[in-house]
Amino acid sequence: MNPPTNISAQTQNRKADHIRICLEEDVQSHQITNGLERYRFIHSCLPELNHDDIDISTAFLGKHLDAPLLISSMTGGTEQAAIINQRLAQVAQHYKIAMGVGSQRVAVEKPQVADTFAVRKYAPDILLFANLGAVQLNYKYGLDECLRVVDNLEADALILHINPLQECIQPKGDTNFRGLLDKIYTLCSKLPVPVIAKEVGNGISAAIAKKLIAAGVAAIDVAGAGGTSWAKVESERAQNPLQRRLGMTFADWGLPTAECITTIRAIALDVPLIASGGLRHGLDVAAAIALGADIAGLAMPFLQAAATSETAVAELAEVLIAEITTVLFCTGNATLYQLKHSGSLQRIE
Repeated sequence: MNPPTNISAQTQNRKADHIRICLEEDVQSHQITNGLERYRFIHSCLPELNHDDIDISTAFLGKHLDAPLLISSMTGGTEQAAIINQRLAQVAQHYKIAMGVGSQRVAVEKPQVADTFAVRKYAPDILLFANLGAVQLNYKYGLDECLRVVDNLEADALILHINPLQECIQPKGDTNFRGLLDKIYTLCSKLPVPVIAKEVGNGISAAIAKKLIAAGVAAIDVAGAGGTSWAKVESERAQNPLQRRLGMTFADWGLPTAECITTIRAIALDVPLIASGGLRHGLDVAAAIALGADIAGLAMPFLQAAATSETAVAELAEVLIAEITTVLFCTGNATLYQLKHSGSLQRIE
């Protein structure tokens, strides 16, 4: 498949716009939160632990992580994106945490930019996720394109991001979502790596998660509301007043991250679950895990750090790890498993 050059250029320009807007404009949700502020940990003033013995390692999709962290999918396709991805990958390798790249559609349309995503050479051991929009399965993408992005990245799994609201507002968005579930089922049955279903900041409900799991999806990334609003991002890119108005109207649309975690976990006890959407520090990560997530993804904090330097990314990782470890210590839990089953997190009435 060789899309017209102008389509490739549009996709590449969109990637550049997204980085600039996220870094320079106020595109955070303000009226809706991630929901984690409704919970607090019960402090243990006598944890009966040696801080040095705390272990925040875990496994996800069969791969070991030294901390329950995912550098969430962000970017690729431009020179700046290549620098950002390299910095993120090198830090992910050092701290043995997971990483996803941004949508690789641009690399399918324009193979010469595939190297901006190719981070395996910087991170040979990490849990690494390829990424395509699920809706592209209705726009001539199929198993071959999915295999290509997985192979190009040497990825351990493929994220299918699901973004109907963003596509409604995005200039020339792809809005035919009819029949996608059957195509996801077919893809999951044929792709040799696991498929992860991910929203982009509006959340996945328990009802939809149940359908996705039945279709063969191996893991869910809830990507709830409360963080970066892609409706706002696309509003900043609007080409007419209608698009701008839509983006602002739906700026705070979606399901809070905490609600997604608890409702999905209630109907799917064992599905690997990623919490993302408005998580900003290690306390958020620990709360999400205590609610039932297995690992937690952050995007905006890592993007801001990576736009500065690799050192800034490493410093952020250090802080997040210290914050998660502090939560375990001050709740009297030596491991993430103990934290999940300790009852240390309580809802604030």
